[in-house]
Amino acid sequence: MKRSVLVKKSSGEYENFQIEKLIHSLRRAGANEVIVQDIAGKVQEQIEEEMSTKKIYQLAFNMLKAKSRVSASKYKLKKAIMELGPSGFPFEKFVGKLLANEGFATEVGVIVEGKCVSHEIDVIAQKDNKHYMIECKYHSDQGRVCNVKIPLYIQSRFLDVEQQWEHQKEHKEKFHKGGLFTNTRFTSDAIQYGKCVGLLLTSWDYPLDNGLKDRIDKAGLHPLTALTTLTKAEKTKLLDEGIVLCKELHESPSFLDKIGIDKTRLQKILEDSKELCKSH
Repeated sequence: MKRSVLVKKSSGEYENFQIEKLIHSLRRAGANEVIVQDIAGKVQEQIEEEMSTKKIYQLAFNMLKAKSRVSASKYKLKKAIMELGPSGFPFEKFVGKLLANEGFATEVGVIVEGKCVSHEIDVIAQKDNKHYMIECKYHSDQGRVCNVKIPLYIQSRFLDVEQQWEHQKEHKEKFHKGGLFTNTRFTSDAIQYGKCVGLLLTSWDYPLDNGLKDRIDKAGLHPLTALTTLTKAEKTKLLDEGIVLCKELHESPSFLDKIGIDKTRLQKILEDSKELCKSH
C-alpha cells in the first residue's frame, strides 16, 4: 500500500500528495507513457513529508527536460505565464494575441473615455456585434488569487465606459461586456459576483475546459518564456522587443539574430518553437 504524504501547496495549505495529478500533467505535456511512468516512479521515491508542490514540480520538470525539451516546455506552461512579468504588460499583450487568434480585432493599452472619467483599458476586443472591455490581472506568485474586490472594481469601470459608449452612434447595435483575465485563480465569491453581473471571467482553469491553459493548448499559442532553450536574460530581451509568443519567433527568426543567438542554438530554438506552435 502506498504511503500517504502531506505536501505544501503554494497557498500555504497542506494536502495529501496525489500521484495521479502528476501523471495527468505529464501526459498533458505530451510525454510518452514510458517517460510518464518513469518520472512518476522516481518522484514518488524522492518525495518527503511536507515537501512543497513547487519542489515536486521542479523535480519532475528537470527529469522531463532531460528526456524531452518540448514536453518540458509544455509542462512548465503555468510557470512560463508567470515569467511574462514583472510589469504585467507582456501578459496583457499575450491575452490580446490569444483573443486575436480567436477572431477578435484587438487593441492593447487603450485610453477610453467613460461618462465620469477616462480609463486605461488593458484589452479592447471586438468581433461582429460583440464589444469587450477586458482587464488583465497578472500575478507573479501562483499563491495569489483574484478575490471579489477585483471584479467589483472592474465592473464599476466597465459601467462608466458603457454609459459613454451607449451615447455613440457606432455602438448602438453592439453588445457590450466587461471581462477579467487572470493567470492564477478566482475565489468562489469572485466567480459568483462575476456570473451575477455578467462579467466575462477567465482564469488559469476557469471556465472548465475553456480556461487559459486549455485555450493556449488548443491554439498552440505558447509564450516564449516556455522555451527551455532560451536563458532568462534572452527571454527578457525578447519581451522588451515586444515578442511574447513562440509562434512569433518561428515566424520571425530575425529577432533571435538581433539578440545575438548563434546559429546552432538558433536552430534548436526554432525547432522547439515549431513544435509548440502545433495546436491540439
